[in-house]
Amino acid sequence: MNLYASASREQRRKIRRLMPANTRRATTVLLLAALGVLAPLRASVLLAADNPAPGRTATATFAGGCFWCMQPPFEGLDGVLSTTVGYTGGHTKNPTYHEVSAGDTGHTESVQIVYDPAKISYEKLLDVFWHNIDPLTLNAQFCDHGDQYRSAIFYHDDTQRRLAEASKRALEQSKRFSQPIVTQIVAATAFYPAEEYHQKYHEKNPARYKYYRWNCGRDQRLQALWGAAPGGASPNEMEKEEKP
Repeated sequence: MNLYASASREQRRKIRRLMPANTRRATTVLLLAALGVLAPLRASVLLAADNPAPGRTATATFAGGCFWCMQPPFEGLDGVLSTTVGYTGGHTKNPTYHEVSAGDTGHTESVQIVYDPAKISYEKLLDVFWHNIDPLTLNAQFCDHGDQYRSAIFYHDDTQRRLAEASKRALEQSKRFSQPIVTQIVAATAFYPAEEYHQKYHEKNPARYKYYRWNCGRDQRLQALWGAAPGGASPNEMEKEEKP
């Protein structure tokens, strides 16, 4: 049904006058509001989500195996304000690295991202996330095994949940993989920052980081799954001559 065509001349004038940006979603929301199908308050909420106020920040949390390797892909993105590695999804308060590594806390190694939604979308962050994990392996990522290394998207609100589920569904429908996607999509819970020596480990210990990443087979597997990854260089960007 062409809703715009069914609107009166006055309703069409109202839509054109109120339309903030030439986005398909904004057009639809305003049209439905003008026709009385969508309550004005609900319409304003939807438009605010698509047009975030300047200076507003949002948080995204992902788990993709060893958190040393999940921090770098997001750091160079325009609009990402900070990244912090830590633990989430479990039941132990204030866990240590050794407790999480033992596999008894329920937590998974993760990265929390604070970003400016006016500069970078959650969809973009999801795209970078998918291309830096193995979504086909349950309770493991590359050489690390156990549910503390499971892949997961921890959504912070209903919009993030909807977008995460849509991205997973689109990936499934693309038929890129013959195996099922096992990455979890669950509500975010308490996030505990990891010990300081884990933060930006790739900068503090570049040689050890590169050796671990190469020895774990992460880049080889990512290359096989995705080819070149977005949000940074190719998964096999490491210069082989730098490997210990």
